[in-house]
Amino acid sequence: MARSKKQLPVLESVTITDIAAEGKALAKVNGMAVFVPYAVPGDVVDIQITRKKQNYAEGRVMSFRSYSDKRENAFCEHFGLCGGCKWQILPYEEQLKYKQQQVEDNLTRIGKVKLPEISAIMGAPKTTFYRNKLEFTFSNKRWLTEQEIGTTDDPLQMNGLGFHIPGMFDKVLDIHTCWLQDDISNRIRNAVKTFCLQNEYSFFDLRNQLGLMRTLIIRTSSTGEIMVVVVFFEDDREKRERLLNFLSEEFPQITSLFYVINGKANDTITDQEIITWAGRDFIYEEMEGLKFKVGPKSFYQTNSEQAYNLYKVAREFAQLTGKELVYDLYTGTGTIANFVARNAEKVIGIEFVEEAIEDAKENSQINGIGNILFFAGDMKDVLDVDFINHYGRPDVLITDPPRVGMHTDVVETILFAEPDRIVYVSCNPATQARDLNLLDEKYKVTRVQPVDMFPHTHHVENVVLMEKRQR
Repeated sequence: MARSKKQLPVLESVTITDIAAEGKALAKVNGMAVFVPYAVPGDVVDIQITRKKQNYAEGRVMSFRSYSDKRENAFCEHFGLCGGCKWQILPYEEQLKYKQQQVEDNLTRIGKVKLPEISAIMGAPKTTFYRNKLEFTFSNKRWLTEQEIGTTDDPLQMNGLGFHIPGMFDKVLDIHTCWLQDDISNRIRNAVKTFCLQNEYSFFDLRNQLGLMRTLIIRTSSTGEIMVVVVFFEDDREKRERLLNFLSEEFPQITSLFYVINGKANDTITDQEIITWAGRDFIYEEMEGLKFKVGPKSFYQTNSEQAYNLYKVAREFAQLTGKELVYDLYTGTGTIANFVARNAEKVIGIEFVEEAIEDAKENSQINGIGNILFFAGDMKDVLDVDFINHYGRPDVLITDPPRVGMHTDVVETILFAEPDRIVYVSCNPATQARDLNLLDEKYKVTRVQPVDMFPHTHHVENVVLMEKRQR
């Protein structure tokens, strides 16, 4: 006989007191930490516990007894379902305060290194329409809101184009208006969806892996250019060409239009052939007079305007005089390497993704930069003692690793190389703090600058300058 699942409790009239990890709100009930999304400090709520451990619990807000005076009204109609922009109910000044605190907590608790006074976080110039890339998913079983369920006995339209519901790989919320990207993105997405509905194009069945329309990727650039990538699951030439011709005619401002036939199990297109239907096979980003070629597989910081501010911080921390050998680790498409090259004698960029390195080399050629060498390969395999001995010990090392931080072998090689300064750019202050601790034996932290790249989310970038200890 199956054991009945234990009913988890409802906590009534609980006051939210703080913001905790992953941007969730925090309350304390009888000494136990309780984490819930979509609430702010000062809210008084009833909480349905959904998961209970010995020292903490997670839950969801069932109802609000009273609202905090710090709360703002959500500006997006999809708030609470989409999973993005969870902090839009917090005033932006409060968001920055909690991001600053997140950096300080991580560097103090995990890093356990001596810190200077941490600079005030650099807020984003734009808090809406700041992203340059979004990816939308087609689904033939879209997520139904509570308002839709029970309001009609008529069959509901089940096709949708939007974002995945958090934690549910096969559920997609149909998006009407998204506040993250220039409104041209909304117009293109909604036009594609309408065209597909009117012409009875099948939307993707994520569980059974069936259907024509799979994903839609839209990129916009600081130069005003637009890239659209339409990803089909099935290969139907007649329907494909009708849709692509419609896009070309309806949106002549699209400068790069691509399509992909992706019939494999996951959505990744980096290993797929991407075919140019109309326009150039790239768009340009621009930064301080430098042009950066961005293709459909290229990585580029998704907040173009704030990326410029981030890179200026990194360059300032590097204190370049024009005589330095600079190593740029995890260089991607060489954005930072090209950005600092005019202020250095020589730059060496290393990146795992070969296609990104090809883009990096081309970006150097486009900008007439001839003092950079690029290398592709796993960082821990490329950057070793022999590499340092052959190419020289760097005066300055800039590192911008993925969220997992740097491999311990990479840290050991950096300690061997002994650059005068290390500029560590991170999208995850927790793993950054861990790496700072490993580097602490030879380096001290002298400057810390948090940068907000993603308003209305808990994510924060952080730039740290480490300088070699005097023996």
